[in-house]
Amino acid sequence: MQFISSPQNGHIKELKIFQEKAKKRRQEQLFCIEGEKEIRHALAGGFRLKNVFVKEANTKIVSDIAFANCECIEVNAALFETLCYRKNTSTLIGVAHMKEHQLEGLKLPKKNAFILIAEAPEKPGNIGALLRTADAIGVDAMILVDPKTDLYNPNVVRSSVGCLFNVPIGIGTIAETFSFLEQKEINIFSAALTEKAKAYTLHDFRGNTAIAVGTEDLGLSKNWLAHNTTEIYIPMAGENDSLNVSVAAGILLAEARRQRN
Repeated sequence: MQFISSPQNGHIKELKIFQEKAKKRRQEQLFCIEGEKEIRHALAGGFRLKNVFVKEANTKIVSDIAFANCECIEVNAALFETLCYRKNTSTLIGVAHMKEHQLEGLKLPKKNAFILIAEAPEKPGNIGALLRTADAIGVDAMILVDPKTDLYNPNVVRSSVGCLFNVPIGIGTIAETFSFLEQKEINIFSAALTEKAKAYTLHDFRGNTAIAVGTEDLGLSKNWLAHNTTEIYIPMAGENDSLNVSVAAGILLAEARRQRN
């Protein structure tokens, strides 16, 4: 196993570029995963690793994990810490190949499909939290509509705590998403504070169901709401009129899951 102690090493420079540059990630279709748990999730989810960087004196981990067709590199402990977001806790950093996320690639059940949709998500932490919520509730897929940030941003990978690798994800435009959902005969419920929206507890979420949420500041766009969907809202008892998007999604998905059990 190669041992690296210099920050000028080509492998180290490349790793830092993938951590910091979205354009380079897109060009090479590679991204970084920090942490043993996350890497195990990625492998279980069918992701392929190009390199794994192991913190000095922790090489036993390599023999415990099946790193097929992957170059393993041991890194000086002090240098390794400079590469980590979570200091003194991580022992592995992987460089992995991205997956394709076309909507047509989503494998949904023929009956009772259950989907979370997020339109124009921008904050990496929110995407990660939505993925955790989707995983916890047990949706069949999550669709990102016109996302404003890179799905493989390190903050998305980190905040999803491995759920990025567990939840099937599709990415598309508004037009592509509605075309896909109509082909699958899926009922769409849109979280929106509009005059025709009714409380979410009054609706039946059994059968083929997709629940759509928008951004925290603007909600779902006019272009989204111009389509034929059922508009729903969460009644609020306090003074505030909005929730964090992952919290709102969690409330709506939990009710749908309760009805579907």
